[in-house]
Amino acid sequence: MTTPPLNLLVEATDAIPIHAVATEKYDGWLADQTPRLRAWLASVNFKADAGATSVVAGDDGAISAVVLGLGRGDDPWVAGSLAKTLPKGVYRLASAVGAAADFPTWAALGWALGGYSFARYKSEPMSPRAALSWPKDCDRAYVAQAVAASTLSRDLINTPAADLLPDGLEQAARDLAALHGAVITVTTGDDLLTRNYPMIHAVGRASSVAPRLIDFTWGAASAPKVTLVGKGVCFDSGGLDLKPASGMALMKKDMGGAATVLGLAHMIMAAKLPIRLRVLVPAVENAVSGNSFRPGDVLKTRKGITVEIGNTDAEGRLVLADALTDAVSENPALLIDLATLTGACRTALGPDLPGLFVDDDTLAAEVMSAAKAAHDPLWRLPMYAPYRKMIDSKVGDINNAGDSPMAGAITAALFLKEFVGTTVPWIHIDTYAWNPGDRPGRPAGGEALAQRAMFGLIKKRFR
Repeated sequence: MTTPPLNLLVEATDAIPIHAVATEKYDGWLADQTPRLRAWLASVNFKADAGATSVVAGDDGAISAVVLGLGRGDDPWVAGSLAKTLPKGVYRLASAVGAAADFPTWAALGWALGGYSFARYKSEPMSPRAALSWPKDCDRAYVAQAVAASTLSRDLINTPAADLLPDGLEQAARDLAALHGAVITVTTGDDLLTRNYPMIHAVGRASSVAPRLIDFTWGAASAPKVTLVGKGVCFDSGGLDLKPASGMALMKKDMGGAATVLGLAHMIMAAKLPIRLRVLVPAVENAVSGNSFRPGDVLKTRKGITVEIGNTDAEGRLVLADALTDAVSENPALLIDLATLTGACRTALGPDLPGLFVDDDTLAAEVMSAAKAAHDPLWRLPMYAPYRKMIDSKVGDINNAGDSPMAGAITAALFLKEFVGTTVPWIHIDTYAWNPGDRPGRPAGGEALAQRAMFGLIKKRFR
């Protein structure tokens, strides 16, 4: 899977040197430099703050070097803007004074991820990007896997629904499965009823593009089973509980959980982790037509319990419920779902912190450790059982929204728990899947939040 950001990492012997230096080491490093370089940095009042750069001109006027500030030396994204901000050319990491041991890996990863640009619909060619020669001691395999995975996810999330409805998401999954030799099956339209996925069918039946369940497996059948489930709502109008225009503006990203899962699956398969991987993506458009499901309807589920529809805009948990019921039937060693599920989680945690729901404290600690190691933060929220009564139903077994505006992320997680039960180790991640603004290594637009964290967790747990 070759991607443009990976093309920003090259093999080069003749490249412009980058000298990276931490704040506390800067004075000592500066004392060892040439008088000319010291004068140059003094003239531009350079400080070795994290991400600060100074392009140094040579005697001929061409770039002779770049000095990069590392700050305290613990910011993984200090090189995350350089592909776009440095002049076109090829650069190399010549030194890294006061940097962490894994800095070469993070310099390469940040460089490539920061150079990403979604240019599919641009009439003008993409601006030239600066390239980095692969740093010495860089974990090339990890960088290649992570960049390719993130790029796949970002591209899918950024693509408008006109070009990525359930059939487009299916094609992306088929391409990925073919790349790695995975076995894929897709259940579409009324076959969802025949094969007992009634809620996926109900949510997606109003669209002109039929709903479907994408299901692929990879790896040795005897290996530990790890199942990934991703919410694939390719566009969410809100259904009959129609969103306002402002609420619909970013709903092309409501399949961000599915996109993140597909990228994560690529990382797992490219790394050949010793697991039996299963990926389930319920892919639908929550549209409006004469056969839309309605508030007050009572839907049957794959599990057999009934769901009263309190709000048609709480549709993601419905399609996930059927997929999760299928997932737990195989008793996997680990079950992870990712979904752009609730605005309540964004209100509580903002766009950068996905909400983590895990009942098992030991597993939660493993997740948080993996997130820290991958610089891919999560924040644990409580699966607070007393709130289950908020989604009681008077006419069915459970309500998909309840009648309280409070604790929306928690009640959504508790809804899903009804379909997972207590016997399977389960991680639920409520993600935003979007960067509202540009940051180093993380351009505005679709983002695969929690992807590297989950890869690190799986790799460590099943190595």
